[in-house]
Amino acid sequence: MRLPLAAAIVVIAAPAAAQEVKVEDVTFLSRDGKTQVKGYLFEPANAPGKLPAVVMLHGRGGAYSSLAKGKYDATTLSSRHKAWGELLARNGYAALMVDDFGAVGYPAGFAAGTYQDRPNAVDEVEFRPLHAYGALRFLQSRPDVIVNRIALLGWSNGASATLAAMADDKPGDMRKIGFVAGVALYPGCGLKKRFEKDGYKPYHPVRVFMGTADEEVSPKLCQTLVERSKAAGNDIDLRMFEGATHSYDTPTKSRQSVEANAAAKAATEADILAFLAAKLKP
Repeated sequence: MRLPLAAAIVVIAAPAAAQEVKVEDVTFLSRDGKTQVKGYLFEPANAPGKLPAVVMLHGRGGAYSSLAKGKYDATTLSSRHKAWGELLARNGYAALMVDDFGAVGYPAGFAAGTYQDRPNAVDEVEFRPLHAYGALRFLQSRPDVIVNRIALLGWSNGASATLAAMADDKPGDMRKIGFVAGVALYPGCGLKKRFEKDGYKPYHPVRVFMGTADEEVSPKLCQTLVERSKAAGNDIDLRMFEGATHSYDTPTKSRQSVEANAAAKAATEADILAFLAAKLKP
C-alpha cells in the first residue's frame, strides 16, 4: 500500500546552487503479476514539467547500506544508490531505485561468493527483468514522467539483470514498448549462458562500464559479449577502466582512495549523463 503523501516524501537539502531533491516511497506490481515491489523515487523538487526517467537495479548486496540494521527505507539506502538517485534527479530525471530483493524476502542482499546458493526468486536473467518492467509500467502511469523516455541502469547483479532485460528476446515490439536505453555497471556477463549460442542482441542502445581489476566478475567475459554483439551490428559499447575495481563508483573512502576508482567514477558519471541526455532529452 502506498504511504500517505506526508509520510512518503522526504526532501533532501542541497547547497544553495544545487537543485533540491525529493524522495518518494512507492510500491508497484512486478510484471510477474504477483510480486509487490518497493521503490524510492528521486525527483528534482519543483520540477517545471514532465521528466524523463531512469529505473535503477541494485547489485547482489541489495538496495540498502550494510549498516541498515534491519531498518529498510529511504534513509538507509546505500551511499551509492543515494548518490546516483540525487545525481540523476539534479540533472532533470525521475530516478526509481528498485528494492526487488526486499520484495522476495532478502532486503539485506547476499554476501560475495554466495551466487550458487541464492534462491530462484532473485535470478537476474529470469525474474529481475520482470521487476524492472513492472517499474517501467509504474513510471509510465505517472503524470510527472514522459512515458517514452525511460532508461534502465543497474550495478553488478542488477547490471546483469539490465543486460537480460534489454535483450531482444521478448514478445512484443520492445523498440516501442520497452526501455529507451540500458546502462550496465560491472555486470556479470555469463547470463546463465542464455546468449552463448546466438549472441547478445539488445533492442535499444546499451553501454557497459567496468574496471580491469574487478574482483567479482570477469572483464574478459564482458569484453567478449560486447565485441561479439557489436560485430553483429548492435548498438552496444564497453568502456573499460584500467585498475578500477568492482563497485568503483561507490562514494566511500575505501573505494575512492584507489586513484583508478576515483578517475573511473568521474568518467563514468560524465559518460552516463551524456548518454542519457542524448537518448532521453532529444
